[in-house]
Amino acid sequence: METIIIIVFVVGYLAITMEHNLKIDKLIPALAMMAILWAIIALAHLPVFEVNTDLKELEPSHIDEMLLHHLGKTAEILVFLLGAMTIVEIIDYFDGFATIKGYIKTKSKRKLLWLFSILAFILSAIIDNLTATIVLVTILQKVIIDRNTRLWFAGMVIIAANAGGAWSPIGDVTTTMLWIGNKVSAAQLIEHVLVPSIVCMVVPVLFASRYKAFKGNIEASVEDINDGPKSKFGSTMLYLGLGAIVFVPFFKTITHLPPYVGMMLSLAVVATFAEIYSSSKFTISDPVDVAGESDSVGHHSPVHHSLSKIEMPSILFFLGILLAVAALESLGMLFHFAESLDKTMPMLGTESIGEHVSDLVVLFLGVGSAVIDNVPLVAASMGMFSVPIDDPVWHFIAYSAGTGGSMLIIGSAAGVVAMGMEKIDFFWYLKKIAWLAFVGFISGAVTFILIRNLILNA
Repeated sequence: METIIIIVFVVGYLAITMEHNLKIDKLIPALAMMAILWAIIALAHLPVFEVNTDLKELEPSHIDEMLLHHLGKTAEILVFLLGAMTIVEIIDYFDGFATIKGYIKTKSKRKLLWLFSILAFILSAIIDNLTATIVLVTILQKVIIDRNTRLWFAGMVIIAANAGGAWSPIGDVTTTMLWIGNKVSAAQLIEHVLVPSIVCMVVPVLFASRYKAFKGNIEASVEDINDGPKSKFGSTMLYLGLGAIVFVPFFKTITHLPPYVGMMLSLAVVATFAEIYSSSKFTISDPVDVAGESDSVGHHSPVHHSLSKIEMPSILFFLGILLAVAALESLGMLFHFAESLDKTMPMLGTESIGEHVSDLVVLFLGVGSAVIDNVPLVAASMGMFSVPIDDPVWHFIAYSAGTGGSMLIIGSAAGVVAMGMEKIDFFWYLKKIAWLAFVGFISGAVTFILIRNLILNA
């Protein structure tokens, strides 16, 4: 029966990774895989287990209890993401991201490369790498007329955005999963992963700045696009929204409540100001009500409008894939797989605190995230490794899974959205950008290992 379960998981996984070829949204195989796996467990009366992290062994449990347990953990992540997505959409409703255009004061391609890379690195740490990429590629389309030049910039934005999301607990779905799953704390994650992430971003930019594509000046007139936000409240909502999201880790540290509670408080504050501003003299042209009710209060509500624009397919995908991986974890498969890895994979002369986990395993996880989605990979690792919170293993996983996806255009959410917005060719990215991403990934990984060894040996 376990063979059937593995086959279902592999087939579902392949369908997810080949969504562009099959032209089927990845949420469909994810949800189907999740439902089928749990149905097999229930119909076959397979024993389920809970991992005792203290004793590092499996303890028998009941399927209802395990399903409810994993649903609760998954719901924490999904509610958190819903809150963050809504805040970002409220900022966009007031055209707050147009404020970023004001930072563009140069026509030099090399200076623009550094400017966009740094903006991507910082923004992705706050509003996540996917949203940061959407915002910056949109600005690029207004700043740079020449498409070939713009593709180079978009490629570097992908690398920088993924690097920026790796060190922040709210910068990438995978780091958010590790943070909410009590695998890392916000302070320790930033302390251990920030410097390697900076190296991962800076090294590719240094190499790219010598390319012909980044020499000279851009053709577009920068002054023409610095028109600022269309709403007089745009800048205010941008800073308020970003500040509210950054507030969440502090709220968790102070109250020790789950992060989604802080995110809901932040959303309430941002939504309150949004409603107040929208009821005053609003400079954005009023949205057109398709039903003809232009004076409808609900339609003019920025909160209602923002909620309608949330990417529910992404939320449902996370629900499906996380509960599918949870099924394998409940059967003890991931636990036993981790044990076999520990026995077969060679060490690199170092070890983590609490358990031997080869650095090669984590590096392969990073490389694998470029080929397949990093969300299920990290979800699987959370079920495989029973090491304590803030163990260097979790920090290394956060870095590898977050930055490894840059090596292929389809390896990260940032890459996929940039691919769609600019119609970037897979093989063009492979030839031009992939090696820069690889050099950055390895440079950051070496930096992480060196820093970790210095800390352990101190």
